[in-house]
Amino acid sequence: LQGPRYISPVPSGGFVVSEECGDVKVFASSRKLLCSLSSKYGHQFGNPAGVCVDTDGSILVADEQRRTVHLFPEHGAPICLVSTGLRRPAGMACSSSGQLFVADAMENCVKVFQ
Repeated sequence: LQGPRYISPVPSGGFVVSEECGDVKVFASSRKLLCSLSSKYGHQFGNPAGVCVDTDGSILVADEQRRTVHLFPEHGAPICLVSTGLRRPAGMACSSSGQLFVADAMENCVKVFQ
C-alpha cells in the first residue's frame, strides 16, 4: 500500500483501503489484492478518502479533491452519487436502511444523504 488512509470491511470478509497516491484497493479475506478500482473501472481519483460498502456490496468512495462520492458496483460503471454540497469529504459510513453519512472536514459536520 502507498499511504493507506481509510479502510472498510466488505461482506465477503475482505476489506477496501483508500491510498494517498490516488487509488483504492480491494483485498480478499486472505489479504490478497483482488483489484485496484482505478484499474478495474478506469476511474481517475483526485484524492480518495473515506470508503464504505453498502448492503449490496458496492464500494463507495469519497474524493476530497473532487468533492464527490462515487459508487462502484461489482458489475457496471461507477455512479456519481454526490456531486454538490461537500467541501472536503472525509470519513463515510453506510447504514442498512440506505443512508450515507459523510464527514465534511471543511464544514465540521456530518452530512446525511438518502
